[in-house]
Amino acid sequence: MEQATLAARAKSSAKADNHKRNAGEKQTMTMASRAYNLLRNEIIEGALAPGTPLRLEVLKERYGQSFSPIREALNRLNSEKLVQLTALRGFRVAEISVHEMWDAIETRVLIDTAALELSILKGNDDWEASVVGAFHALSKHARRIMANESGKETADYRELEARHRDFHVSLISANDSKWLTTYSAQLYDQTERYRRLIVAGGDEEAITKRNVPGEHQAIMDATLARDTTLATQLLSEHYRRTGQFIENNFPSLRP
Repeated sequence: MEQATLAARAKSSAKADNHKRNAGEKQTMTMASRAYNLLRNEIIEGALAPGTPLRLEVLKERYGQSFSPIREALNRLNSEKLVQLTALRGFRVAEISVHEMWDAIETRVLIDTAALELSILKGNDDWEASVVGAFHALSKHARRIMANESGKETADYRELEARHRDFHVSLISANDSKWLTTYSAQLYDQTERYRRLIVAGGDEEAITKRNVPGEHQAIMDATLARDTTLATQLLSEHYRRTGQFIENNFPSLRP
């Protein structure tokens, strides 16, 4: 009887220890995810400029996090090439250049056109509805921003960027390759760093001459018509036009 009691207590203690350990691991994962999202967003938005040193002590104070989740976030961002790690200089925000931009854009063309082709082949009515819905949400918010120029400096603009991402994600969301989807998301982040330069200081007249909503509409129409050749061509041109605009308007990126 006594042995059974001791065994029950030991089992209960082990269960409690496992619960505490699991809770601690979940909390660490949550903190690391939060640190990752904060760092990632600030890098993409340019709040942390290319080449900026990412010292653990500074980031700890900046985000109110302990060293462990910040280090984990930095390692994850390093694997995604948004952060660079060197033996002598430690972690730094990845540098940007015209060469790196075009490398990311052309690779994104390869990945996203393959994913779009698969989506057109496999997509059902629900997928089509998601594409139309994402386009409608993006267009509606863009018109709202245009009616209120001050929105470019507020959360409204972040919402526009989120809807822009949602639209591009929806186009390829019916592909059944997790690797295409993963690489597409990483390449979106890489090219987004450059696209944000347009927001920060592009030639306003040149920006307004380009009909980006019309480009989105044409890509959607070709996609819904299941015209793979035209849809992938328009998507490729859409990405490359952005790259060309950035190269023409930001000579400081060149060596």
